[in-house]
Amino acid sequence: MAQAGSGEVGWLRDQVCEGIRDRIIAGHLRPGDRLLEREVAEEFGVSRIPVREAIRVLLSEGFLEAVSPRKIVVKQLSFQDVLDLFDLREALEVLAVRRATERAEKPQLDALRRLLEVARKATGTGRAARISRANTDFHHHIVEIAGNTMLAGTLQPLEGRMRWLFQQVDDPEAVWEEHRELYEAIAARDVERAAECALRHVRHYREEAIRLLFDPTPAPIEP
Repeated sequence: MAQAGSGEVGWLRDQVCEGIRDRIIAGHLRPGDRLLEREVAEEFGVSRIPVREAIRVLLSEGFLEAVSPRKIVVKQLSFQDVLDLFDLREALEVLAVRRATERAEKPQLDALRRLLEVARKATGTGRAARISRANTDFHHHIVEIAGNTMLAGTLQPLEGRMRWLFQQVDDPEAVWEEHRELYEAIAARDVERAAECALRHVRHYREEAIRLLFDPTPAPIEP
């Protein structure tokens, strides 16, 4: 097992953090599953120090929760958690799209178009993890184009949970069409249309996530 010196802990922590986060997003670790430091350290071939640090990060990001001082589990997002997350995403995403539309240069638009094409091909595979990653990359590039480091820093902790929620959507073709419309509005420098597309897109995701995660429609009563 690798022992981390002080200069390695941050790098190893990030590797463990990414590995656990990806397992949660992919559904290999499910809400309520328990994480044991010893088992995680053995799986990643590291000491417990970076594992402990990674767990602290994932607790702060909302992927894990401490149900007792010695028991860490994968968090089950509540209905209110999902509403709060999408409320925040709605405000920040629309702002990012407005700024990106105002500031985008041709090379950035070309890169965004290529990411849209990557997402189209990923959508054709039907593989949820690949689709989620491609769609996240598309959104991430819009934030980069916006050029607001404080905005990017605020959105960054949300990305993992949004990736997990994106994987719950069962109509990726509709999502890609919304991305296409968003790209076209940004490329046309139409700030208001782009903002409207972004708002509609986030609200569509919210409706789909709530429907799939919580199924608010009551089952029919048997006669």
